[in-house]
Amino acid sequence: MKKINYFFLFFLLIASCGGNTENQTTAVPTEDHSQHQAAAEKPAASKSPKKMAMAIVDGNHIHIDYSSPSVRGRQIFGGLVAYGEVWATGAHKATWIQFDKSVKIGEKIVPAGKYGLFTIPGEKEWTVIINQVWDMHLADDYDPSKDVIRFTCTPEKLDSSVESLTYQVQKIASQTTTISISWDKTKIKFDVKNS
Repeated sequence: MKKINYFFLFFLLIASCGGNTENQTTAVPTEDHSQHQAAAEKPAASKSPKKMAMAIVDGNHIHIDYSSPSVRGRQIFGGLVAYGEVWATGAHKATWIQFDKSVKIGEKIVPAGKYGLFTIPGEKEWTVIINQVWDMHLADDYDPSKDVIRFTCTPEKLDSSVESLTYQVQKIASQTTTISISWDKTKIKFDVKNS
């Protein structure tokens, strides 16, 4: 019995100290990667950031969502934005407009809902388009058969340049809102009335 115990102890001693280095690990200094990982994961700032313009006019929430490009020394209208062509009136994706309640633009009723907002810029006249389809890349899939309304407005020349495309939604009277679009030295605006 004593021989078996000695043999067992001897075996344990060899196993605990012995030559099996297969499962042994050596501490390796580690570097802190959090700094450059965070920098790599952080997206570059967009040159056309997402923006919103909105107002609640007598219970009607009017909301515009768009990407706002900058002039950055470029010729905008008649250059970057062609005259006579449908424009998403923003960058990246089509600009969209949403009315919580139906509105009247000119003599036409536009039901509550979310719509694509497009324009056709011109030197002396712009066409504003509200289209059933709001989710698309720029105006790539624009279909005039899905227009809810088209109307025209006269562009206004600004004295100073507006660097970034800017939408404004402003209540001007009970039930009436003015929506304006300004970029570079051009501005258009139109009224929307709660119906």
